[in-house]
Amino acid sequence: MSWHPNYCTILYLFSSLLDAFDGWTARKLNQSTNFGAILDMVTDRCATSCLLCFLCAAYPKYAIIFQLLVSLDLASHYMHMYSTIHQGAKSHKSMTNKHSWLLRMYYSNNNVLFIFCAANEMFFVALYLLSFTPASPPRLGFVSVPTFVYSTGYLPLSYPTVLTVLCGPICFLKQLINVVQLVNASNALVDMDIEQRKLSKKTK
Repeated sequence: MSWHPNYCTILYLFSSLLDAFDGWTARKLNQSTNFGAILDMVTDRCATSCLLCFLCAAYPKYAIIFQLLVSLDLASHYMHMYSTIHQGAKSHKSMTNKHSWLLRMYYSNNNVLFIFCAANEMFFVALYLLSFTPASPPRLGFVSVPTFVYSTGYLPLSYPTVLTVLCGPICFLKQLINVVQLVNASNALVDMDIEQRKLSKKTK
């Protein structure tokens, strides 16, 4: 990641693209397994965490933000997976009316899921590419911006810059979904604890 940004980006995006098709392929070939479902989520978290760790080093002023994003990503997905399994669901993508409408929309529509996940990864990949010295002159020229946005008043435009602007809002919404997922899973686990205590009191 530190020395070969182009190769790294190609491999990372190829891996992400394959991630969109592995579950579909498993279902088509009737080879879906519990192990595969867990492995799919775990490898996603590992890949994103590695990229965010690099961004911590590349942008030390914003390291705390990337650290919080790693923590939110891991915590929300782990707790969501744990709560859905204990509720008897076959998949962490199985949604009921107890779940937030935002989560139901996110997990029930494959197109929405793909767009959010792809834009989330593309935003981080774009930040990764922007951490390297840009081509001079920039491939897409310059755009005039206020000096508080860019000190010279002219922002050099490149493909990573455009991707950052386009994917940034969707990435922000993806983090909001992670927060909702974490809260929803926490509430579900608390409800299960309350029910278990009620049952244990009855048996006594």
